Amino acid sequence: MVRPLLSVLTLVAAFALALLPVPAQAWGLLGHRLVALLAWDDLTPDTRRQIDALLQGEPDPTLAGIAGWADDLRKNDPVLGKQSANWHFVNLGEHDCTYLQRRDCPGGNCVVEAIRTQTTILADPRRTRAERLLALKFVVHFVGDAHQPLHAGYAHDKGGNDAQINWNGRGTNMHTLWDSRMLVSTGRSEHAYLAHLRTLPRPAIAAMTLPPPAATWAEQSCRVVTQPDFYPRRAKLEQAYVDKHLPIAERQLRAGGVALAAVLNKALAQR
Repeated sequence: MVRPLLSVLTLVAAFALALLPVPAQAWGLLGHRLVALLAWDDLTPDTRRQIDALLQGEPDPTLAGIAGWADDLRKNDPVLGKQSANWHFVNLGEHDCTYLQRRDCPGGNCVVEAIRTQTTILADPRRTRAERLLALKFVVHFVGDAHQPLHAGYAHDKGGNDAQINWNGRGTNMHTLWDSRMLVSTGRSEHAYLAHLRTLPRPAIAAMTLPPPAATWAEQSCRVVTQPDFYPRRAKLEQAYVDKHLPIAERQLRAGGVALAAVLNKALAQR
């Protein structure tokens, strides 16, 4: 009788996990690591020192090493994963890419307010090391999320997750295409992609404030999604679409790295 009971409990647990909100996987692990690696280039020596101290004891104690952490919470920490599920995105497509907190982020549960809240925690020296480490992990991830266009897109298609397409003979959706498939299709290694992104022009960024201008980043990402040719006319995607839009995704990664560095330098500036 033990084995049938265990089987039933296993099925119940699996069903319960399936009901949890699924956080969108912005950029995939490669994209998130690239944003973190680009940011590291622009950190001050003191910011690097403080980050190194916070990351002591982590399995991979680097900024890139924690970049994908928030996407693994659903399986590694279901409670925190459920709590933070809506912190990965904000839906602005139906609102002309204009952010209004009371409409678009009730209870602070969106990527814009999550960046603001977690940056404030990170910047507060009165917080415990554990609290600031957690905040650092969230900030690194969410700044990347805010620069993935479909994390600020339309609610009606769940940020492109419901927009089904076929590319290279395989079914997928727009969100996955922009998360990872366009990047992976280049065949570049992480090292080669980082070298390529470093050659792109640095985007201009205004003087950083705390909390950071996360709404501006989300609005800019949204405007990529609302361009007339962002959604292909046919489900079968032509290579010409990728040829045109991959450089846009790469510029967003570059911008994410610059923004993340500015946030971390400001939050960890010596006081």
